[in-house]
Amino acid sequence: MESGMDLIHVFGIQMVQYLQTNYKDSQNLFLFISFAADLQNTFFVFFPIWFHLCESVGIRLIWVAVIGDWLNLVFKWILFGQRPYWWIHETTFYSKSSVPVVEQFPVTCETGPGSPSGHAMGSAGVYYMMATALTTLLLQKQQQQLKKWFAHSLLWMGFWGVQIAVCLSRIFLAAHFPHQVITGVLSGIAVAEVFNHIQLIYKASLKQYLYTTLFLLISALGFYLLLKALGVDLLWSVEKAKRWCANAEWIHIDTTPFAGLLRNLGALFGLGLALNSQFYAESCKAKQGQKLSFKLSCSVFSLIALHLFDSFKPPTKTELLFYFLSFCKSAVVPLTAVAIIPYCLSHITKTHNKKIL
Repeated sequence: MESGMDLIHVFGIQMVQYLQTNYKDSQNLFLFISFAADLQNTFFVFFPIWFHLCESVGIRLIWVAVIGDWLNLVFKWILFGQRPYWWIHETTFYSKSSVPVVEQFPVTCETGPGSPSGHAMGSAGVYYMMATALTTLLLQKQQQQLKKWFAHSLLWMGFWGVQIAVCLSRIFLAAHFPHQVITGVLSGIAVAEVFNHIQLIYKASLKQYLYTTLFLLISALGFYLLLKALGVDLLWSVEKAKRWCANAEWIHIDTTPFAGLLRNLGALFGLGLALNSQFYAESCKAKQGQKLSFKLSCSVFSLIALHLFDSFKPPTKTELLFYFLSFCKSAVVPLTAVAIIPYCLSHITKTHNKKIL
């Protein structure tokens, strides 16, 4: 007997097939969009730029990304969402002779549950936050109503254009069903909107960052262990991914639920360390740190340093070691952008000025 979810999934499979059949030439574009929407780009690209141009936005960016992805993990564990590339093989909706053909790609075989889409939720949260920040920064200086309306419309058209592109890319790649990307976008916007009204994060102490990081880690682990004790394995999706992925080499440990959790918590804790460090106080908070030329230099050198640092990939043979090194790698990202690079540039500038005098 057909269930409501079966019909939703069947519609989703039809949409996957439609996109893969009619837009096959756009495969590389969809792959790029999916890569660009990965939350890692928030830490390695958007954060260094925003933090030095508008510190409060940079801080909020990390919080929205981390809390949003933590909520995404919890939602995934509660909702038990299927993914198209494995659902077609396990459902009883189709007879064995009529199982639809769905193409897989190197980024298709994510190992976590499918609902809501992490790419859609992360992208929506981050871009919504950046769009609202740009709206505030640009429109407060603009006096003419027509220009205000035009700039506002252009920003939000861009935002929704990005979200539609991300959603279509995830469906094209057979990583998500349509309803999963829609719920992802709505959830991401909700998280960003909440953090637009929270002021405590801008003055948080290192102790508060530490407690928040521990709370997020312990609550996720506790939820996992509690349900496991009750006979519910929250890592059920990993086994499905391994069974139905077309190429075993496409299964990556960094797509597992705990890999994402540790990676994001590392970024949050690293931000707390950086903002409460002496390096930050002596550079970004000093008189030199208020100059636009210094801010731009910090952004550029941070982007270069983080790009080089991103080439380091933690070894995957030992799972616990991989998780630990992923946490440390993510923690170094805000430390580098917020404390180390600004301190080095400030020290070089002071030394240069002394020599001139």
